[in-house]
Amino acid sequence: MKRIIALSARHWYAWAMVAPVILVIGLIIGYPLTRGVYLSLTDADEANVERHIGVNDIPATYDFIGLENYRTILSDSVFWDRLGWTAVWTAACVGVTFALGLTLANMLNRRVKGRTFYRVAMIVPWGIPAFVSVFAWKMLFNEKNGLLNKVLEGGGIDAVPWLGDPTWAKLSVVAVNVWLGVPFMIVAMLGALQAIPGELYEAAEMDGAGPWQRFRNITLPGVRAVSSTVVLLSTIWTFNMFPVIYLLTKGGPGDSTEILVTYAFRLSFVNSPRDFATSAAWGVLILLLLSLFTVVYRRALRRQGEAW
Repeated sequence: MKRIIALSARHWYAWAMVAPVILVIGLIIGYPLTRGVYLSLTDADEANVERHIGVNDIPATYDFIGLENYRTILSDSVFWDRLGWTAVWTAACVGVTFALGLTLANMLNRRVKGRTFYRVAMIVPWGIPAFVSVFAWKMLFNEKNGLLNKVLEGGGIDAVPWLGDPTWAKLSVVAVNVWLGVPFMIVAMLGALQAIPGELYEAAEMDGAGPWQRFRNITLPGVRAVSSTVVLLSTIWTFNMFPVIYLLTKGGPGDSTEILVTYAFRLSFVNSPRDFATSAAWGVLILLLLSLFTVVYRRALRRQGEAW
């Protein structure tokens, strides 16, 4: 204890500078997280939480029920069905986004005429708010008046029910999310590519290495440190990508495109009566799944010799 007091007294200025950040993080993240975990252990819903009607205050009457919500969720096929689609959705989006981002970044890293224009054009989607982009894509996917089906009809092809058929709806949400995520991946990969010494490529070319050999033995190892980080970030973002799913399909048709986070939102804000406790339990499970993935991912990187 004396040592802690001595260190605090010696570094009081640093603590004073950090204190506002800790306070803000505690209020913005700590309190809601603690409150959510507590609610997940209760039977709180729309009918028994504290509420105010005019001048009347109705006290909360919900009870503490422990892990009952978690047992109910994990024994229900609804959770596992949505977890399966969420995993497929995340893997597809991150995989395609990374492949396209690395390919386009590799092209933009070369000395070509108009390279600056192409770089700006590739990054433009990143500057557009996500909800604006999603609404624009929703208009394009409109089965009757959408531009995509108009083009297909002009070529003699029947209209495609982009958002009305489960399979096409899944492909559509993946395409939109990839379109939103590729600019970030391009910027990250372009920075990583520019950090690779050009002498390595020159030496490999002099030794007779072909384009694929240079890419496999120089480019991929050179971008590994950056790519491992952006893949992790993209996985977390995509796993919780609420706007694309909800604004484009609202989880439909039926529940074919609904992921974990949209279902948790539905429980708390759409269904009647609103089930706050179960929704909070879904949120805690999502957090635990992402935390587990992060731990496993970091250990895998360490086994490969990556310091992360």
